[in-house]
Amino acid sequence: MYILLALIGACALGIGAHYLIGGRELRGVVVTPAIATAAAAILYTSLQWAGVGEDSIWLWLASVLGAVVVAVLATLALVALRRRSDAEARAALGI
Repeated sequence: MYILLALIGACALGIGAHYLIGGRELRGVVVTPAIATAAAAILYTSLQWAGVGEDSIWLWLASVLGAVVVAVLATLALVALRRRSDAEARAALGI
């Protein structure tokens, strides 16, 4: 049940990251929180299988903050890809 704390924390920080990263008009509202939540689930589960206990600070730092870092990097990559795609489409149309 502790995994829910990590997922909720990562999702909440992902919501905050969504509003701090520019280019919100180029992506959906739930992209960054969804990536953060999925990354938190993967990191938490992987570290638990590796034998890291629930009382370890490294489990929580990696699953919550690490997931937000992954989400921010993925969101920045998506925004850059979208801007490049839009610029190519504009150039093709002669706009």
